[in-house]
Amino acid sequence: MSRQLLSMALAPLLGLFILGIGNGFLASLITLRLDAAGESVTTIGWVSAAYYIGLAIGALFNDRLLLRIGHIRAYACFASLVAVTVLLQGLWLNAGLWFTLRMIGGWATLGVYLVIESWLLTAADTRVRGRLLALYMISLYGAGVIGQLLLGVADHAGPNQPFMIIAMLASLSVLPLGMIPRVSPLLEQAEPLSPWRLITVTPTGVMGCFGSGLVVSAVYSLLPLYLQRSGLDVQRIGEMMAVVILGGMLLQYPIGRWSDRHDRQIVLILIGAIMAALCLVMMTIPTQPALMAGVLFLIGGGVFALYPVAVSHAADRAPAGALVRMSQGLLLINALGATLSPPLITPLMTHVGDRGLFMALTGLGVVLVAFFVWRRSRRPAPVPVAPFTSNPQQSVVGAELSVTEALVLGAIEHEHQEDLSQVVPEVETAMPETVGENVGENVGRE
Repeated sequence: MSRQLLSMALAPLLGLFILGIGNGFLASLITLRLDAAGESVTTIGWVSAAYYIGLAIGALFNDRLLLRIGHIRAYACFASLVAVTVLLQGLWLNAGLWFTLRMIGGWATLGVYLVIESWLLTAADTRVRGRLLALYMISLYGAGVIGQLLLGVADHAGPNQPFMIIAMLASLSVLPLGMIPRVSPLLEQAEPLSPWRLITVTPTGVMGCFGSGLVVSAVYSLLPLYLQRSGLDVQRIGEMMAVVILGGMLLQYPIGRWSDRHDRQIVLILIGAIMAALCLVMMTIPTQPALMAGVLFLIGGGVFALYPVAVSHAADRAPAGALVRMSQGLLLINALGATLSPPLITPLMTHVGDRGLFMALTGLGVVLVAFFVWRRSRRPAPVPVAPFTSNPQQSVVGAELSVTEALVLGAIEHEHQEDLSQVVPEVETAMPETVGENVGENVGRE
């Protein structure tokens, strides 16, 4: 990776890392604070869902704002808004107010991701996107692990200090982008494929991405509540949540590489089955930190691998010209699942107790396995067209980061072997969507 490219990518990645620490910290902190205040599981679920509602709204509209005011100014506005919403949560503990603030915070956070990912996307051509995406993943998951470990700070600080720390991190994340030369990548408005077209192209990919949204949202929003009610202190809860994210970070790539050598539908079936089995184990094992950590590590690996494997399966079927729009559409399907998850699972937890979380996840795993088996019986999986690429849940613009040169070339070769003209009729199959060949082509004045 050239020094020029690294200098272009370093500032947004550093900003992402700083803000991501606070974002990971805040997600679990809100759940634990609402539970300690005596709020019902259903209320906690709706406040958690508000964040994902904000993300979905931002995915649909934030790119238009970014086009109007530019990257650096947009980042400063979004990060400042994140800081303000967090500080207001620290001042008043009110579930209705927190619902609104979390929705605004989700909208602003998506704006931050949009700035960072579009900056990385236009910083280089497809030949080095794999390396940029790897750095992005390290920043994203590394920040999440550190953020969860900061939960121990909340246990020794007053009621307001943790929110102040998170707000300071959001404010500090502006500095890396604010100190670089006043330039900004050009950006085109995203046009994801419609849900109905996606279902026609890849029912398995759609179901995998929707199920991933349901599971990941439940893990971030409701697992801290389950752990707290299991008798763990706040510091131990943070450690357990860090283990889950670490499992997703370390196991995602080996699982993905395994899917390159085997039928991806079989891999998705096994992920669903293993996830269901591990969730059953969580309901039966004693509350021993070491034992729970081992199971949660494996659950994290499966949960966070589901989305990228599903997207890779979908990419095996799509023509080259539709890869970007397909990835963007699948991301919105994932966001829909994440929004619905807490409101759907919390009534079960209210009815049967905290173990309802893992009962719901077990049931979801069984449903996914049944659907994947059915789809495989109807249409066997296509041959993988390119090596597995990690696909974090990101913005619709950043989804293009995962469309590497190898994936485009593989899709074009696949088109020569199979007629894909009817897969996405409105897209010319051999016209891959790529960015310019160097940094300078896609950089404009702020």
